[in-house]
Amino acid sequence: MFGLPLLPRNLEASFRDLESKKAEVRASAIADVVRHARSGDDVRARALPLLERALADEAPMVRRAACVALGDLDAVSVLPKLLVAMEDPDDVTRQMAINAVGELKDAQALPRLRRALEDARPDVRYQTVIAFTRVCSDGEECDDVLTRALGDADDAVAHIALRVAEERADEGHAPSAALVAKAATLLDATHVSVRLAAAILLCKVGDARGRDLVARAVRGTLLGAEKEDEAAAVELAGELGLAELRPHLERRAWGLRRLFADTCAFSARIALARLGDGRARSAIVADLDAVKPELRAAAVVAVGRAHIEEARDLISKMTAASVDPALVQEALARMDKSHAAEKKGQAT
Repeated sequence: MFGLPLLPRNLEASFRDLESKKAEVRASAIADVVRHARSGDDVRARALPLLERALADEAPMVRRAACVALGDLDAVSVLPKLLVAMEDPDDVTRQMAINAVGELKDAQALPRLRRALEDARPDVRYQTVIAFTRVCSDGEECDDVLTRALGDADDAVAHIALRVAEERADEGHAPSAALVAKAATLLDATHVSVRLAAAILLCKVGDARGRDLVARAVRGTLLGAEKEDEAAAVELAGELGLAELRPHLERRAWGLRRLFADTCAFSARIALARLGDGRARSAIVADLDAVKPELRAAAVVAVGRAHIEEARDLISKMTAASVDPALVQEALARMDKSHAAEKKGQAT
């Protein structure tokens, strides 16, 4: 017989359970403490010392939860303790601590992060690449760090550096010539996901050397890549206007005779919509009225990524009860950015 799900703790129960003898109870109480801490400054002030103390808990699961909580609460005052937690004996706690430091975006962490970039442990270097670029406001230093990370002996570190560089490019931070040149050398990397991530980055900055690998990913002939990278390549085909790949995108979007669903179907529909495909655009817009919340949310995301202007008013009028307002704002921002870029291109 299944038990009923636990109800959220009230404020006092949350604080009380931080002292439980059971580690799993202490860890789960932290999430409720965070929820209450967001309700007001008084509760937050009471919660932060307790969460800081949890960083020294004997149980790794509690220390991990504390790191996540302090990052979520933007607890800059606890930064020194989080920097110490970057040396936690538990691998996952170390990673959570570094991630939290990145979320705080406080420049005081930069000296410690610079040292961590040279750490012998790949998991530390991996998380630090992400955290450093969040904290550092110097674009040139960020590019230098990413360029060095592309040469890391660990494939996972090189791969995340490519993904971070791609994300920064999407945000308008054009990578340095040295970073682009280093990424180009990874088109022949042993690990297929590193090769594809390098190709995606190059294509996004207008370097055609990555197009062949992107096309192979869309066709499904580049085996072994991570699904996230494959999906990014499929969506990128629409952004690049690769109309010759349309038959492959259609197969991925609609399945083989409707019998098999493709793992990149969502990205393929976005790509087709970017290429002006009426069926894909109509399917995306129709899902804005879907009964399932997850389909409505996905449709809003797709409208923004595919720049479907005819759906602008529809998503603008969607209520918070229908879809997360943050998704709507992100979609509208993407469309505005695309519109501005088109106007700038026409002007030049």
